[in-house]
Amino acid sequence: MNIAIVGGTGKEGRGMAMRWAKAGHAVFIGSRDGARARAAADELFEQVGRQLNGGDNHAAVAGADVVILSVPYSAHAETLRGLKDALVGKIVVDITVPLKPPNVRRVNVPEGKAAALETQTILGAGSRVVAALHHVSSVHLSDLEHAIDCDVLACSDDADALQIVIALIEDLGTRALDAGPLANAVALESLTPVLLHLNRRYKSPGAGIRFTGL
Repeated sequence: MNIAIVGGTGKEGRGMAMRWAKAGHAVFIGSRDGARARAAADELFEQVGRQLNGGDNHAAVAGADVVILSVPYSAHAETLRGLKDALVGKIVVDITVPLKPPNVRRVNVPEGKAAALETQTILGAGSRVVAALHHVSSVHLSDLEHAIDCDVLACSDDADALQIVIALIEDLGTRALDAGPLANAVALESLTPVLLHLNRRYKSPGAGIRFTGL
């Protein structure tokens, strides 16, 4: 699978890039700064021993089957509008959480109810939006020898896109669960500030979630 990670030079993006490259996927790291993305790809090659590509976000998206949107909420709408035409027909996985610094441990519900719902509104019906990967710590993703002990929830209004993304999430080394329609992204995104609070309260490097009975 050809995977582009928009905003892939951040901690979360780097961790996903390494794990997907190790699993055999073609990974392209994107950034507003193409040189920075290329440097990140070269650095990750040294760590994982698999070729990764890097460049600006438009170059990353051009050949992708699946695009991961890994940017701060403050850059969310602007990034999507700049890439809108290039994202037509793509599966877009929005991992954005609408945090409102400095109160990142408090739930913030945006005007559109969820970042992923805003993504679908901006891109329109031509893009297949999936909300996922809000609850996996970059600390765990970046440690390739570390088994990720948590579940990942994913939701979408496109059943086929959802199954493709669930399979990709499992390639990261964790269990993925179908969490229903895209409207449920409100709950998925709202859980992240709770996990951030738990990290601080219990001095954890990265709390996760696990569902029983499934």
